[in-house]
Amino acid sequence: DENTLEELIARIDIDVAFIALHGRLGEDGTIQQLFENRKIPYTGSGPEASALALDKIVSKKKFKEVDLAVPEHIIVREQDNVLMLDIEYPCIIKPRYEGSSVGLSVVLSKDGFCDSIKNTFQFGKEAILEKFIFGKELTVGILNEEALPVIEVITSSGIYYFYAKYKSDETRYIVPADLNDECCKRVKETAIKAHKILGCCHFSRVDLILSEDGSIFVLEVNTIPGLTQRSLLPLAAKAAGLDFFNLCANMLIGAVDKESLLLY
Repeated sequence: DENTLEELIARIDIDVAFIALHGRLGEDGTIQQLFENRKIPYTGSGPEASALALDKIVSKKKFKEVDLAVPEHIIVREQDNVLMLDIEYPCIIKPRYEGSSVGLSVVLSKDGFCDSIKNTFQFGKEAILEKFIFGKELTVGILNEEALPVIEVITSSGIYYFYAKYKSDETRYIVPADLNDECCKRVKETAIKAHKILGCCHFSRVDLILSEDGSIFVLEVNTIPGLTQRSLLPLAAKAAGLDFFNLCANMLIGAVDKESLLLY
């Protein structure tokens, strides 16, 4: 919890903090604020941007302020009578606050809805019901405020959820994504715009859908992108000529001086 984190930070002599803590406390601005309070340099975005990005409702409002398209969605609370909802299937159900696609479900029909939303409510009292957008699932890594090569994610289920991210061997990545130059430019510009409107700093990863009619929808911004063997920011950095060691070094340099850029 926050008190335990604060006690731990107080006991350790920290020069620079490399944050790789996902979900609440790590991505919601809590640990960032604790480091701010002690004037300890840390990687990534600040408390406010982190909190905005993790809140899927507020972040969508911010995206819409700058004319970025987001999937149609409603918020559902645990006390609501979900059986009275008028829902178009398929749809996506996800917790309002969580990372790594935890609690996310794709619901194909009314039959699976109640079980799926019950599962989502294990991760909080509010859920997002989002229209399923048919198209290419794309992700754009941002580093030094610039877009890395676009990645297309192809999964057996059609969506990049927790199992597909961390455990499935069937998930495929096309790097760079098979897009024409004009479309690639639009996708990158959209990702940078989403990164900036939330106030993100130095790096992030932006998830998007390129719909069948060519529209670009912003799904979310990840302020603490994964750094595992299966993770997408290292894959995008590698496609740009930056190995894992230098990617991490770049992040640390940005922590010491948020305005500095490591040229590569």
